[in-house]
Amino acid sequence: MVEAKYKRILIKLSGEALAGERGVGIDLPTVQAVAREIKEVHDFGVEIALVIGGGNLWRGEPASQAGMDRVQADYTGMLGTVMNALVMADSLKQIGVDTRVQTAINMQQVAEPYVRGRALRHLEKGRIVIFAAGVGSPYFSTDTTSALRAAEIDADAILMAKNGVDGVYNDDPRKNADAFKFDELTHMEVLKRGLKIMDSTASSLSMDNDIDLVVFNLNQPGNIKRVVLGEQIGTTVTNKNENE
Repeated sequence: MVEAKYKRILIKLSGEALAGERGVGIDLPTVQAVAREIKEVHDFGVEIALVIGGGNLWRGEPASQAGMDRVQADYTGMLGTVMNALVMADSLKQIGVDTRVQTAINMQQVAEPYVRGRALRHLEKGRIVIFAAGVGSPYFSTDTTSALRAAEIDADAILMAKNGVDGVYNDDPRKNADAFKFDELTHMEVLKRGLKIMDSTASSLSMDNDIDLVVFNLNQPGNIKRVVLGEQIGTTVTNKNENE
């Protein structure tokens, strides 16, 4: 029997991770491939929640900068995350994984409203829960949603599955050949260095609730499984040094 390092995880996927090579929209074969990777981990008995961004369909901040009302722009982005969640839920169900979508904005014809107790019950029953529509309010990112929901469901770790990025660097490796990758960091180091893994609200929430964060490349097949089994890939962010 395979022993997983984490018993309950929240996987944060960028919206772009569902877009495939096009970079925008939803590429169904790409979604199906990601669903198979998630199922492989689910089959180990790991309890899984998902948060998926909406950047493949809409980005509220650029729309706001172009003149759109920021609140309306953010709500539009939340609806994009619901679309991504429904497509991922269908792909998981097609391969035999019982899945529930919960939204922070009520839309009961297509998904359950977010209720913490119900989400926990789904996880305990082996269902994958996808949290959509952010936290239900503008100005909060899906990174913050991930940190908040992970704390609420008592997740052991947040897995930040990046699109083509294999960890956290001290500089942009695409622009600086001398940039180096961190294997381990503390949440406090992330905040002090201004490393843009998550927004500062999400980083603070993760630190305050002692939730591990693992940043890794989603585009390498099998990486979700490797992280869950405890292999050292990507960058792991913990409170380890602060707690010693």
